[in-house]
Amino acid sequence: MMIAYIRERLSWILFFVFLQLLFLFIAAVDSQIPFLPILYIVFLSVLFFLVFLFVRYNRETKFYKSLQAWDDTYDLAAISEPEHPFEAIAMDILSLQTERFKKESSMRLMEIQGEKDDLLSWIHEVKTPLTTMQLMIERMKDETLKAQLQYEWLRIHLLLDQQLHQKRIPFIRNDLLIEEFALEPIIFQEIRALKSWCMQKGIGFDVSLEVTEVLSDAKWLGFIIRQLLTNAVKYSNASDILIESDLTDDHVRLAIQDAGRGIDPKDMPRIFDKGFTSTTSHQDSAATGMGLYLTQKVADALLIRIQVESRLGIGTTFTLIFPKRNDFVSVTGM
Repeated sequence: MMIAYIRERLSWILFFVFLQLLFLFIAAVDSQIPFLPILYIVFLSVLFFLVFLFVRYNRETKFYKSLQAWDDTYDLAAISEPEHPFEAIAMDILSLQTERFKKESSMRLMEIQGEKDDLLSWIHEVKTPLTTMQLMIERMKDETLKAQLQYEWLRIHLLLDQQLHQKRIPFIRNDLLIEEFALEPIIFQEIRALKSWCMQKGIGFDVSLEVTEVLSDAKWLGFIIRQLLTNAVKYSNASDILIESDLTDDHVRLAIQDAGRGIDPKDMPRIFDKGFTSTTSHQDSAATGMGLYLTQKVADALLIRIQVESRLGIGTTFTLIFPKRNDFVSVTGM
Protein backbone atom coordinates (compact mmCIF):
# COMPACT_ATOMS: atom_id res chain seq x y z
CA MET A 1 0.00 0.00 0.00
CA MET A 2 2.91 2.39 0.76
CA ILE A 3 4.32 2.00 -2.76
CA ALA A 4 0.88 2.58 -4.26
CA TYR A 5 0.44 5.71 -2.11
CA ILE A 6 3.84 7.12 -3.19
CA ARG A 7 3.00 6.46 -6.85
CA GLU A 8 -0.34 8.21 -6.35
CA ARG A 9 1.33 11.26 -4.78
CA LEU A 10 4.45 11.15 -6.97
CA SER A 11 3.66 14.36 -8.86
CA TRP A 12 3.26 16.28 -5.57
CA ILE A 13 6.48 14.81 -4.17
CA LEU A 14 8.41 15.67 -7.33
CA PHE A 15 7.00 19.20 -7.24
CA PHE A 16 8.18 19.62 -3.63
CA VAL A 17 11.63 18.26 -4.49
CA PHE A 18 11.80 20.62 -7.47
CA LEU A 19 11.04 23.65 -5.24
CA GLN A 20 13.75 22.69 -2.75
CA LEU A 21 16.30 22.24 -5.52
CA LEU A 22 15.21 25.59 -6.98
CA PHE A 23 15.84 27.35 -3.63
CA LEU A 24 19.27 25.77 -3.40
CA PHE A 25 20.08 26.72 -6.99
CA ILE A 26 19.08 30.37 -6.43
CA ALA A 27 21.12 30.52 -3.23
CA ALA A 28 24.10 29.03 -5.05
CA VAL A 29 24.06 31.47 -8.02
CA ASP A 30 23.10 34.61 -6.06
CA SER A 31 26.02 35.67 -3.90
CA GLN A 32 23.82 38.04 -1.89
CA ILE A 33 21.76 35.11 -0.51
CA PRO A 34 23.56 33.10 2.20
CA PHE A 35 23.69 29.44 1.12
CA LEU A 36 23.98 27.70 4.52
CA PRO A 37 20.78 29.19 6.01
CA ILE A 38 18.89 28.20 2.84
CA LEU A 39 20.35 24.69 3.09
CA TYR A 40 19.23 24.51 6.71
CA ILE A 41 15.71 25.64 5.76
CA VAL A 42 15.57 23.05 2.96
CA PHE A 43 16.71 20.34 5.39
CA LEU A 44 13.97 21.26 7.88
CA SER A 45 11.40 21.45 5.07
CA VAL A 46 12.30 17.95 3.87
CA LEU A 47 12.17 16.62 7.44
CA PHE A 48 8.74 18.14 8.11
CA PHE A 49 7.54 17.00 4.69
CA LEU A 50 8.49 13.36 5.45
CA VAL A 51 6.64 13.50 8.77
CA PHE A 52 3.66 15.08 7.03
CA LEU A 53 3.76 12.39 4.32
CA PHE A 54 3.78 9.60 6.92
CA VAL A 55 0.83 11.10 8.84
CA ARG A 56 -1.18 11.67 5.67
CA TYR A 57 -0.42 8.12 4.50
CA ASN A 58 -2.09 6.61 7.56
CA ARG A 59 -5.12 8.88 7.25
CA GLU A 60 -5.60 8.79 3.51
CA THR A 61 -5.15 5.03 3.11
CA LYS A 62 -7.45 3.96 5.93
CA PHE A 63 -10.47 3.88 3.63
CA TYR A 64 -8.64 2.09 0.82
CA LYS A 65 -7.11 -0.48 3.17
CA SER A 66 -10.58 -1.45 4.36
CA LEU A 67 -11.72 -1.57 0.74
CA GLN A 68 -8.79 -3.82 -0.18
CA ALA A 69 -9.59 -6.17 2.72
CA TRP A 70 -13.31 -6.22 1.84
CA ASP A 71 -14.51 -9.77 1.35
CA ASP A 72 -17.18 -11.05 -1.03
CA THR A 73 -20.08 -10.78 1.45
CA TYR A 74 -21.05 -7.37 0.02
CA ASP A 75 -21.45 -5.99 3.54
CA LEU A 76 -20.57 -2.30 3.22
CA ALA A 77 -20.34 -1.98 7.01
CA ALA A 78 -16.91 -3.63 6.79
CA ILE A 79 -15.58 -0.59 4.89
CA SER A 80 -14.30 2.43 6.84
CA GLU A 81 -16.36 5.59 6.68
CA PRO A 82 -15.04 7.97 4.00
CA GLU A 83 -13.31 11.07 5.40
CA HIS A 84 -12.58 12.91 2.17
CA PRO A 85 -14.73 14.07 -0.76
CA PHE A 86 -13.26 11.65 -3.32
CA GLU A 87 -13.65 8.76 -0.89
CA ALA A 88 -17.30 9.74 -0.39
CA ILE A 89 -17.85 9.73 -4.16
CA ALA A 90 -16.28 6.26 -4.43
CA MET A 91 -18.39 5.01 -1.50
CA ASP A 92 -21.62 6.34 -3.01
CA ILE A 93 -20.94 4.63 -6.34
CA LEU A 94 -19.93 1.41 -4.58
CA SER A 95 -23.12 1.46 -2.51
CA LEU A 96 -25.29 1.93 -5.59
CA GLN A 97 -23.54 -0.86 -7.47
CA THR A 98 -23.76 -3.20 -4.47
CA GLU A 99 -27.47 -2.59 -3.98
CA ARG A 100 -28.10 -3.12 -7.70
CA PHE A 101 -26.09 -6.34 -7.63
CA LYS A 102 -28.00 -7.62 -4.58
CA LYS A 103 -31.34 -6.93 -6.26
CA GLU A 104 -30.27 -8.63 -9.48
CA SER A 105 -28.85 -11.59 -7.57
CA SER A 106 -32.06 -11.92 -5.58
CA MET A 107 -34.13 -11.85 -8.78
CA ARG A 108 -31.90 -14.45 -10.46
CA LEU A 109 -32.05 -16.67 -7.39
CA MET A 110 -35.85 -16.47 -7.39
CA GLU A 111 -35.91 -17.35 -11.10
CA ILE A 112 -33.58 -20.30 -10.57
CA GLN A 113 -35.62 -21.47 -7.60
CA GLY A 114 -38.80 -21.22 -9.69
CA GLU A 115 -37.23 -23.18 -12.55
CA LYS A 116 -36.00 -25.82 -10.09
CA ASP A 117 -39.46 -26.18 -8.54
CA ASP A 118 -41.07 -26.44 -11.98
CA LEU A 119 -38.60 -29.09 -13.10
CA LEU A 120 -38.95 -31.09 -9.89
CA SER A 121 -42.71 -30.95 -10.23
CA TRP A 122 -42.46 -32.14 -13.84
CA ILE A 123 -40.14 -35.01 -12.87
CA HIS A 124 -42.55 -36.18 -10.18
CA GLU A 125 -45.43 -36.02 -12.65
CA VAL A 126 -43.49 -38.07 -15.19
CA LYS A 127 -42.83 -40.76 -12.58
CA THR A 128 -46.53 -41.58 -12.46
CA PRO A 129 -46.81 -42.78 -16.08
CA LEU A 130 -43.41 -44.47 -15.68
CA THR A 131 -44.78 -46.51 -12.80
CA THR A 132 -47.78 -47.45 -14.93
CA MET A 133 -45.46 -48.43 -17.80
CA GLN A 134 -43.47 -50.65 -15.44
CA LEU A 135 -46.61 -52.51 -14.39
CA MET A 136 -47.61 -52.97 -18.03
CA ILE A 137 -44.14 -54.24 -18.94
CA GLU A 138 -44.22 -56.80 -16.11
CA ARG A 139 -47.44 -58.29 -17.55
CA MET A 140 -45.93 -58.85 -21.00
CA LYS A 141 -45.45 -62.44 -22.12
CA ASP A 142 -42.82 -61.86 -24.81
CA GLU A 143 -39.67 -62.17 -22.69
CA THR A 144 -37.35 -60.73 -25.34
CA LEU A 145 -39.45 -57.63 -25.89
CA LYS A 146 -40.06 -57.40 -22.14
CA ALA A 147 -36.32 -57.34 -21.39
CA GLN A 148 -35.71 -54.66 -24.02
CA LEU A 149 -38.52 -52.47 -22.72
CA GLN A 150 -37.35 -52.92 -19.13
CA TYR A 151 -33.87 -51.77 -20.13
CA GLU A 152 -35.19 -48.66 -21.88
CA TRP A 153 -37.53 -47.96 -18.96
CA LEU A 154 -34.62 -48.22 -16.57
CA ARG A 155 -32.56 -45.79 -18.64
CA ILE A 156 -35.36 -43.21 -18.50
CA HIS A 157 -35.82 -43.80 -14.78
CA LEU A 158 -32.11 -43.34 -14.04
CA LEU A 159 -31.86 -40.17 -16.16
CA LEU A 160 -34.86 -38.64 -14.39
CA ASP A 161 -33.44 -39.61 -11.02
CA GLN A 162 -30.09 -38.06 -11.96
CA GLN A 163 -31.78 -34.84 -13.06
CA LEU A 164 -33.84 -34.76 -9.86
CA HIS A 165 -30.76 -35.02 -7.66
CA GLN A 166 -28.79 -32.58 -9.83
CA LYS A 167 -31.32 -29.85 -9.05
CA ARG A 168 -31.26 -30.70 -5.34
CA ILE A 169 -27.48 -30.76 -4.93
CA PRO A 170 -27.03 -26.94 -4.60
CA PHE A 171 -29.29 -27.14 -1.53
CA ILE A 172 -27.95 -30.45 -0.22
CA ARG A 173 -26.71 -29.03 3.08
CA ASN A 174 -30.31 -28.17 3.99
CA ASP A 175 -31.33 -31.75 3.27
CA LEU A 176 -28.69 -33.74 5.15
CA LEU A 177 -29.65 -36.17 7.92
CA ILE A 178 -26.45 -37.62 9.31
CA GLU A 179 -27.11 -40.84 11.20
CA GLU A 180 -25.74 -44.34 11.63
CA PHE A 181 -27.50 -46.91 9.46
CA ALA A 182 -27.00 -50.35 7.93
CA LEU A 183 -25.23 -50.55 4.58
CA GLU A 184 -26.75 -53.80 3.34
CA PRO A 185 -30.35 -52.56 2.77
CA ILE A 186 -29.10 -49.54 0.81
CA ILE A 187 -26.83 -51.67 -1.40
CA PHE A 188 -29.40 -54.39 -2.08
CA GLN A 189 -32.07 -51.80 -2.85
CA GLU A 190 -29.86 -50.36 -5.58
CA ILE A 191 -28.96 -53.82 -6.88
CA ARG A 192 -32.64 -54.76 -7.14
CA ALA A 193 -33.34 -51.59 -9.11
CA LEU A 194 -30.76 -52.72 -11.71
CA LYS A 195 -31.84 -56.39 -11.71
CA SER A 196 -33.39 -56.50 -15.19
CA TRP A 197 -30.38 -54.76 -16.76
CA CYS A 198 -27.94 -57.07 -14.94
CA MET A 199 -29.83 -60.20 -16.03
CA GLN A 200 -29.76 -58.99 -19.62
CA LYS A 201 -25.96 -58.52 -19.49
CA GLY A 202 -25.23 -61.62 -17.37
CA ILE A 203 -23.85 -59.61 -14.45
CA GLY A 204 -23.92 -60.82 -10.85
CA PHE A 205 -22.96 -59.32 -7.51
CA ASP A 206 -20.67 -60.55 -4.74
CA VAL A 207 -21.36 -58.57 -1.57
CA SER A 208 -19.01 -58.99 1.38
CA LEU A 209 -19.47 -56.43 4.15
CA GLU A 210 -16.95 -56.59 6.99
CA VAL A 211 -18.36 -53.31 8.32
CA THR A 212 -22.14 -53.32 8.21
CA GLU A 213 -22.95 -49.78 9.43
CA VAL A 214 -21.77 -46.30 8.44
CA LEU A 215 -22.36 -42.74 9.59
CA SER A 216 -23.73 -40.71 6.71
CA ASP A 217 -26.95 -39.65 4.97
CA ALA A 218 -28.78 -42.75 3.74
CA LYS A 219 -30.65 -41.08 0.86
CA TRP A 220 -27.65 -39.29 -0.62
CA LEU A 221 -25.33 -42.27 -0.05
CA GLY A 222 -27.87 -44.34 -1.98
CA PHE A 223 -27.52 -41.90 -4.86
CA ILE A 224 -23.71 -42.26 -4.84
CA ILE A 225 -23.93 -46.07 -4.82
CA ARG A 226 -26.56 -45.94 -7.58
CA GLN A 227 -24.27 -43.91 -9.84
CA LEU A 228 -21.26 -46.16 -9.22
CA LEU A 229 -23.26 -49.36 -9.74
CA THR A 230 -24.83 -47.95 -12.90
CA ASN A 231 -21.39 -47.21 -14.30
CA ALA A 232 -20.12 -50.64 -13.28
CA VAL A 233 -23.02 -52.39 -15.00
CA LYS A 234 -22.89 -50.14 -18.06
CA TYR A 235 -19.25 -50.91 -18.80
CA SER A 236 -19.22 -54.61 -17.83
CA ASN A 237 -20.40 -57.81 -19.48
CA ALA A 238 -20.95 -61.33 -18.11
CA SER A 239 -18.94 -60.78 -14.92
CA ASP A 240 -19.45 -60.22 -11.22
CA ILE A 241 -19.32 -56.86 -9.46
CA LEU A 242 -17.60 -57.12 -6.09
CA ILE A 243 -18.82 -54.93 -3.22
CA GLU A 244 -16.74 -54.95 -0.04
CA SER A 245 -16.45 -52.89 3.14
CA ASP A 246 -13.74 -52.78 5.78
CA LEU A 247 -12.25 -50.58 8.47
CA THR A 248 -8.86 -49.01 7.70
CA ASP A 249 -7.20 -46.38 9.91
CA ASP A 250 -10.51 -45.82 11.74
CA HIS A 251 -12.22 -45.00 8.44
CA VAL A 252 -14.96 -47.17 6.96
CA ARG A 253 -14.19 -48.04 3.33
CA LEU A 254 -16.72 -49.26 0.78
CA ALA A 255 -15.25 -50.59 -2.48
CA ILE A 256 -17.18 -51.32 -5.70
CA GLN A 257 -15.05 -53.33 -8.14
CA ASP A 258 -16.04 -54.31 -11.66
CA ALA A 259 -14.32 -56.30 -14.41
CA GLY A 260 -15.32 -53.93 -17.19
CA ARG A 261 -13.37 -52.10 -19.83
CA GLY A 262 -11.48 -49.91 -17.35
CA ILE A 263 -10.44 -46.28 -17.63
CA ASP A 264 -7.65 -44.99 -19.84
CA PRO A 265 -4.85 -43.50 -17.65
CA LYS A 266 -5.00 -40.23 -19.58
CA ASP A 267 -8.71 -39.92 -18.68
CA MET A 268 -8.25 -40.47 -14.93
CA PRO A 269 -7.68 -36.80 -13.96
CA ARG A 270 -10.88 -35.77 -15.77
CA ILE A 271 -13.42 -38.46 -14.88
CA PHE A 272 -15.13 -36.23 -12.29
CA ASP A 273 -15.30 -33.22 -14.61
CA LYS A 274 -18.75 -32.06 -15.66
CA GLY A 275 -19.76 -33.47 -19.04
CA PHE A 276 -16.59 -35.54 -19.51
CA THR A 277 -17.03 -38.85 -21.35
CA SER A 278 -14.44 -41.50 -21.99
CA THR A 279 -12.07 -40.93 -24.89
CA THR A 280 -11.77 -44.70 -25.44
CA SER A 281 -15.43 -44.94 -26.41
CA HIS A 282 -16.26 -41.39 -27.41
CA GLN A 283 -18.97 -42.52 -29.78
CA ASP A 284 -21.07 -43.75 -26.85
CA SER A 285 -24.05 -41.42 -27.16
CA ALA A 286 -25.69 -42.89 -24.03
CA ALA A 287 -23.04 -41.34 -21.78
CA THR A 288 -23.94 -37.92 -20.38
CA GLY A 289 -20.77 -37.25 -18.42
CA MET A 290 -22.84 -36.21 -15.39
CA GLY A 291 -22.89 -39.35 -13.20
CA LEU A 292 -19.42 -39.13 -11.68
CA TYR A 293 -19.56 -35.32 -11.59
CA LEU A 294 -22.70 -35.43 -9.43
CA THR A 295 -21.23 -38.29 -7.39
CA GLN A 296 -18.22 -36.15 -6.49
CA LYS A 297 -20.47 -33.20 -5.59
CA VAL A 298 -22.53 -35.32 -3.19
CA ALA A 299 -19.43 -37.02 -1.77
CA ASP A 300 -17.89 -33.63 -1.00
CA ALA A 301 -21.01 -32.59 0.91
CA LEU A 302 -20.90 -35.87 2.89
CA LEU A 303 -17.13 -35.52 3.49
CA ILE A 304 -16.58 -38.82 1.65
CA ARG A 305 -13.31 -39.24 -0.24
CA ILE A 306 -13.38 -41.22 -3.47
CA GLN A 307 -10.38 -43.23 -4.60
CA VAL A 308 -10.25 -44.72 -8.09
CA GLU A 309 -8.05 -47.54 -9.32
CA SER A 310 -8.41 -48.79 -12.87
CA ARG A 311 -6.58 -50.81 -15.51
CA LEU A 312 -7.64 -50.56 -19.12
CA GLY A 313 -9.33 -53.79 -20.19
CA ILE A 314 -9.15 -55.22 -16.65
CA GLY A 315 -11.65 -53.27 -14.57
CA THR A 316 -12.20 -50.38 -12.16
CA THR A 317 -12.50 -50.04 -8.39
CA PHE A 318 -14.20 -47.05 -6.77
CA THR A 319 -13.56 -46.82 -3.02
CA LEU A 320 -15.63 -44.60 -0.75
CA ILE A 321 -13.75 -43.54 2.39
CA PHE A 322 -16.17 -42.34 5.04
CA PRO A 323 -15.24 -39.63 7.57
CA LYS A 324 -15.01 -40.14 11.30
CA ARG A 325 -17.84 -38.99 13.53
CA ASN A 326 -15.93 -35.88 14.67
CA ASP A 327 -15.49 -34.76 11.06
CA PHE A 328 -19.21 -34.05 10.80
CA VAL A 329 -19.06 -31.29 13.43
CA SER A 330 -18.20 -28.71 10.75
CA VAL A 331 -21.22 -29.77 8.67
CA THR A 332 -24.00 -30.47 11.13
CA GLY A 333 -22.77 -29.36 14.53
CA MET A 334 -23.22 -32.90 15.87
